[in-house]
Amino acid sequence: MAGRDLRALFSTNDRSLDTAEAFTDRRAQWDLVAATLAEHLRRTVAPGFDVEDLEAPRSNVLVLHGIGGIGKTTLSRKIEAALAGVGERPAQWGAPSWGPGRIVPVRIDLARAAGNDFERIVLTIRLALAELGRPLPAFDLALKRYWEAQHPTESLEDYLRRGNLAGRFGKQLPQQVQSAMSDVAQMLLLPGTVGSVVGQVTGSLVRALRERRQTVRALAGCRRLADLLEAEPDLDALSFYPHLLAWEIAQLPADKRVTPVILFDTFEETGDRTHRDLERLIQRIVWLMPNALFVITGRARLQWADPALQGQLDHTGPTAWPGLAAHSVPPARAAEARRPGRQILIGDFAPEDCDDYLARRLTQDGQPLISAPIRAVIAERSHGLPLHLDLSVLRFLEIRRTRTPEPADFDTDFPALIARTLSDLTPDERHVLRSVALLDSFDLALATRASGLAHQAPAMRLIERPFVRENVFGLWPFHLHGLIRSTIRSADDQTDDRWSPADWTAAAERALAALGEQWNTSTGHDRLLLVGCLRQGLAVARDHELTLGWLADAAWAYVSDSVWEPLAPPARPSPDTGMSTAADALVELLSTLARRQHEHRETTARRLETVAATGLLPADLHEMAVYYLAKAHRDLGRSTESRRGMQYVADSTSRLAPGARRGLAHLSRLAGDFPTALDTARTLGWAGRHLRVEGDVWWPHGDMRRAATAYQAARDEAEHHGVAGERATSQAQRAFALAFTDPAIADDELDLADHLIDGLDLRATRLTTQIAALVRDAGTPGPTVDDRAELLRTEAHSSGITAAQAALELALAFHHAIRGETGRITADIARLQTLSAASDGDYAYFVDIAHHMAGLPLPTASTTRWIDGEEPVRAAWRALVQARQA
Repeated sequence: MAGRDLRALFSTNDRSLDTAEAFTDRRAQWDLVAATLAEHLRRTVAPGFDVEDLEAPRSNVLVLHGIGGIGKTTLSRKIEAALAGVGERPAQWGAPSWGPGRIVPVRIDLARAAGNDFERIVLTIRLALAELGRPLPAFDLALKRYWEAQHPTESLEDYLRRGNLAGRFGKQLPQQVQSAMSDVAQMLLLPGTVGSVVGQVTGSLVRALRERRQTVRALAGCRRLADLLEAEPDLDALSFYPHLLAWEIAQLPADKRVTPVILFDTFEETGDRTHRDLERLIQRIVWLMPNALFVITGRARLQWADPALQGQLDHTGPTAWPGLAAHSVPPARAAEARRPGRQILIGDFAPEDCDDYLARRLTQDGQPLISAPIRAVIAERSHGLPLHLDLSVLRFLEIRRTRTPEPADFDTDFPALIARTLSDLTPDERHVLRSVALLDSFDLALATRASGLAHQAPAMRLIERPFVRENVFGLWPFHLHGLIRSTIRSADDQTDDRWSPADWTAAAERALAALGEQWNTSTGHDRLLLVGCLRQGLAVARDHELTLGWLADAAWAYVSDSVWEPLAPPARPSPDTGMSTAADALVELLSTLARRQHEHRETTARRLETVAATGLLPADLHEMAVYYLAKAHRDLGRSTESRRGMQYVADSTSRLAPGARRGLAHLSRLAGDFPTALDTARTLGWAGRHLRVEGDVWWPHGDMRRAATAYQAARDEAEHHGVAGERATSQAQRAFALAFTDPAIADDELDLADHLIDGLDLRATRLTTQIAALVRDAGTPGPTVDDRAELLRTEAHSSGITAAQAALELALAFHHAIRGETGRITADIARLQTLSAASDGDYAYFVDIAHHMAGLPLPTASTTRWIDGEEPVRAAWRALVQARQA
């Protein structure tokens, strides 16, 4: 039913162009419904139509789809009322002209009430037909059998009353079902006492049908009735009963003919792309009732014509659903290609629909005039808004007058969108709209505070607008339509109450303050709120060059938990010009700390060096950058650089000074100076994670029980302070230590470690647990341990974490020592020596331990300073190997 796009037609002198207009007029949709219904009526009364033909393609579906809030539900209700002749039809809708015959519309909102389940859907369709005033014995008998099997303690009448269906459709159905029972019992000459028992009636009827008795010839025409009555009366069987409804409707005399028009609204609630159980049952209704017309409204087009869904749904592909196919039809059905499609988009377009719309909007010799690269830019920029697509088409034609359009020509906003959006808003609503355009998402309180208004009424009115979307599961439930937001922020606003740059800065300051208030006034340790406020606050401060304020304290709170959720805010609305403000530097700092869990430490070090060199951060945050840069250097085996950075922070008054002193203790340990590391650990306290550092000292000595005890105490201390990252790391280290002594205990400890890590982004800690699992399995036959180690070696190397690489080689040495594979032990030792040499001599004690495990003498005197000398360490590690061998 699409017409010519006159604006496009009169924008060019090129008469070879074909144009098609957007489908946005509700009258056009009504006309399509009326035309589809008329065609459906002609098809169902044609001589060759057979309601029991289960193989013929189906053309009894019309789909109206679009984004939420575009008016699909209202349209569905209007169509139902117009078909039922209830109330006044919209003035622009023409009178129906589909000829004689009674139309029975029934609208089913699939999002209604807790449990608009499949039973209710089937019952609603049957209830709508109850106004015929007569039983439908084939269906009613099957329904009665199903109901008594599935609802033995609740009558159908009570269920309809409880679900408010009786009030909507009347109370005729239970009587009609009982009447159908009596009629069939009389047909079978059953006594009255037997005729009231559904099992006896259906059993007798099935036998009569199988024996082709003349007494049941009225029902014998339904060829699949006996099969359905014999099937187990479960939900799957119920989904096939609509076939009986279709057959009963087809038996009505010509002067009693009815055509059900079933309107399924909010179809997106039936499931998603991976869970299609309810959709499969509903599709079965549509397929089994070819004499009913289905008008489906939802947010997305039906995919039933997609052959890739075979197996998820009963009937798929363009042959089964020719009207639902996206584009082409076989040449043999070229005439059908000229008919209007059966999937009509309302409002915003999905990306694939944007491309399809643009490809069809302007054509020349049957080919799209707008090239695919240009269509891609327009579709992305439009966020699916039809008006943006229309304006882009006109821009295309305007540019085409003088030169060939290019994709860059369409990476732009249209001020007309602002005028269209703001046209019917009050001044206060426009003020709130501009304010919340600074935010990714918001709630009423945040919108009101950011706008600086004293009351929430304008924000409450604004969120009812169709360009404000709602995600009930979001931290802040509301967000603007993407195109509306980007246009308001960046386009040339020519409205009378447009904002000046100073107005935007003031609004940004209010928005940043409002986010800070929400974080500062929250009760408890709300990590989700912290991350949300940081992400939005950093973007606002960065884009408008604001001072950090509360963001500095929030950054410290983010770092303190060692959870490392992704934190990078959206890109700037204008091209990035590098770091020029403290907010720029803080964005880069926190983004780098989160990204280091997924990048090589070399990349982390390089980014942190850049941040530290800017000098843009206040002193305490500058020390944060230096501290984590020193950690990255340590992970990379650059002890000298790491020690320099750690000492700088340790000598300061920074909140990370205890952590830096811990870093110095780690560096002493890595250098093999265990007495110094232990002495330093005892001075660190909780802030310096003293217990975990002690565990790190004891396990290289082979004293796994002492190390595990220290790690457990560290884990409990972290739990007491509510630091999830430290708790998980301490537990992973405990599992690693115990894996050398008792595989069974290590199993439980690793399970706990995995549980504590779940939801955290801790790459090094996860590597520790994977290496601990190798240690647990050390000595087992077969190549499994070595194969797993090879995969881990690749991952550890890609992380740039030298400690993980060294621990992995040590785990392999333990495995090979248990198996007595001297040649492989030699290779393990060689790799450890290479790692140590590349790390300024750190990790040399790992080479010593590998020799001790295998009972091999050290080739040269060790430089390691053990707590009680070398011999106890040698004996302890050799004993661990012998114990596992035994």
